[in-house]
Amino acid sequence: MAAGGSGRRAGLMAAAAGGAALWRRLSAWLPRGRLGLAALLGRLSDRLSRGRDRRARRSSWLLLAPLLTPPVPVIAAPPCSLCPEGAHRFQWIRNLVPEFGISSSHVKVLSSPAEFYELLKVQIKTAKQRVVMASLYLGTGLLEQELVDCLEETLEKSLQAKGSSNLRVSILLDYTRGSRGRKNSRTMLIPLLQRFPEQVRVSLFHTPNLRGLLRLLIPERFNETIGLQHIKVYLFDDNVILSGANLSDLYFTNRQDRYVLLQDSPEIADFFTELVDAIGDVSLQLQQDDTVQMMEGMVHPYQGDKMAYCEIANRRVMEVINSARTRQELLHAKTFHSSQQGSSLLSQQGSQASGGLKPEPDTWIYPLIQMKPFGIQIDEMVTETLLTEAERDARIYLTTGYFNLTQAYMDLILGTRAEYRILLASPEVNGFFGAKGVAGAIPAAYVYIEHQFYSEVCYLHQQERVQLQEYSRAGWTFHAKGLWLYLAGSDLPCLTLIGSPNFGYRSVHRDLEAQVAIVTENKALQQQLHQEQEQLYHRSGVVSSSTFEQPNRYVKLWVKLVTPLIKNFF
Repeated sequence: MAAGGSGRRAGLMAAAAGGAALWRRLSAWLPRGRLGLAALLGRLSDRLSRGRDRRARRSSWLLLAPLLTPPVPVIAAPPCSLCPEGAHRFQWIRNLVPEFGISSSHVKVLSSPAEFYELLKVQIKTAKQRVVMASLYLGTGLLEQELVDCLEETLEKSLQAKGSSNLRVSILLDYTRGSRGRKNSRTMLIPLLQRFPEQVRVSLFHTPNLRGLLRLLIPERFNETIGLQHIKVYLFDDNVILSGANLSDLYFTNRQDRYVLLQDSPEIADFFTELVDAIGDVSLQLQQDDTVQMMEGMVHPYQGDKMAYCEIANRRVMEVINSARTRQELLHAKTFHSSQQGSSLLSQQGSQASGGLKPEPDTWIYPLIQMKPFGIQIDEMVTETLLTEAERDARIYLTTGYFNLTQAYMDLILGTRAEYRILLASPEVNGFFGAKGVAGAIPAAYVYIEHQFYSEVCYLHQQERVQLQEYSRAGWTFHAKGLWLYLAGSDLPCLTLIGSPNFGYRSVHRDLEAQVAIVTENKALQQQLHQEQEQLYHRSGVVSSSTFEQPNRYVKLWVKLVTPLIKNFF
């Protein structure tokens, strides 16, 4: 019966492909002020053809249009209406990615950069089997050097203890950002490669879209606008930290982000280890002499055939996702069969392996991957579905350090039923505030984008349902991202998204991103997530029309003219 239903839905989607295109043409002809109706048409179109790229033709940056086209076929989304049965209503996500059931007692929400930094050092020092760290870059200051020293100390102890250590360290960074300047991420890590060549691997991802004449012409400071390795995951043995924070002193001191620790979660740690390995395999490998080279037999990301490279990368990453999903489905099936038979064999085996009873899962972790250059759009599909299906009187708290939402996300926010509280950076806490040169105008560009969106909200009389709030804190910058979902009638969130995506064009189309959806029934964990949300929003002020009349919100004419052309690059 389920198979028949899937077949009918697939037939409907195929038959309605022409209709989906018609809806999009209609919405494109709507006047600018009719964004609510455009959103409705967009939702109907999304239901008919969710897997198609809906934004490529909206780009204003025509000279770089080839960069906006996915190099490999887009993965079609399976039917994803909310499940009415089961432990929770978000089980449909496991149709796309592996589902990891854990106890809420294994989840800890962190609140400060200092807490994040201290935890990193403790976890490095106690690691026995593996340290896997993926980040945009590693800074070059004293705090970052202390992290490297911790790695060296731990590796040295592992050698002394056994003679031949089982400890392996794998670090994944972005090539362009990690190579900037004479002293950079690479020079920070070369001593580890020289001292422990058999135990340390440093991979530098280079986007396949930065190649040829474009690669030669774009200055070093701006080449990262084409695409990045943006995933932030830090794991130590079976403990995993998911965050949006990079490995840099600002993120350890006064740059506010989000952080969650998943303790004693071997299946989740295995998944992210395999994911980082897969990206590492298609990345440049740092050598002891500061040169880089690809693994033997691997297509080069910017010198080789782009289509072939992207297909290989797609295959490697999807192998990780699908194999983990298969393993978890088998585990679910065995657990269900065991409970039906009244057998305690699995729990006995788990007790023997872990030395105690394994708690019953009340929390579920779903890794959401977005790698549009490789044709992988899982995070985008899940996020759009969550926004689309959020019921009336549900509340969504969405935060981003860089408010530059995709058109699809904006249409859904303005055209759906839930209440939204969107937290963004005030100009003074924007990471580009005070930057030299053209970059110094980026905060003003974000103000302009924010003002345009706020004007649409007002035009549609949605100020009560959709509210903007600006984070402000003297001496700090703001980098937190994610969302919290409160079901109608609930004072606590049952779901949060946490990781690297900013919900903007770059996150969806250009960069490699990963976050997790955490779904929980446990009140104590829900309270942790609620407190995290309240602490962030407590330092914010509600945006109103008068906000944009303040002197520090003045946007120069040239910024207004240029922003539509470059907004897809920051």
